[in-house]
Amino acid sequence: MKEEIIIAGFGGQGVLSMGKILAYSGIMQNLEVSWMPSYGPEMRGGTANVTVILSDTRISSPILHEYDTAIILNQQSLDKFEQQIKPGGCLIYDSNGITHHPTRKDINVYRVDAAEEAVKMNSTKTFNMIVLGAYLKVKPVVVMENVLNGLKKSLPERHHHLIPINEKAIERGMQIVNQI
Repeated sequence: MKEEIIIAGFGGQGVLSMGKILAYSGIMQNLEVSWMPSYGPEMRGGTANVTVILSDTRISSPILHEYDTAIILNQQSLDKFEQQIKPGGCLIYDSNGITHHPTRKDINVYRVDAAEEAVKMNSTKTFNMIVLGAYLKVKPVVVMENVLNGLKKSLPERHHHLIPINEKAIERGMQIVNQI
């Protein structure tokens, strides 16, 4: 098993956090893990992405040019990474702010209206967890117990009271993801 993932969007959308939670989850499942963030100097509002590799064998390099899965949170990232998904791969995207939808026919495309759902849940900060839930529904490479442990590990202890709402957001993302 080897899953090579790019998560991309604007800084402040929880891109790096999603990647970190996946990485911690993989470690807790005794997988080999690579987590490599990339972001501009402006952080919030600028572009950000993270490459995560989860594998049951050694990872030779964290540098990737093609991905099994792309999780896309804005138009710029869709424009940049859609063509870098391996044929037969997976694209999961939040439709908010997307004006030119994915066009490839040789990949599996999933839409999750995470921004809209986060507003409905009165918790816009759980947006990234809704997207993570969509990913885990499509590609259950890590088990929920480890995802929650990864969330606990990545959140500062003063924010552990937010774990239940984040768990609900993950579950909601699993429910609302739709294949296009």
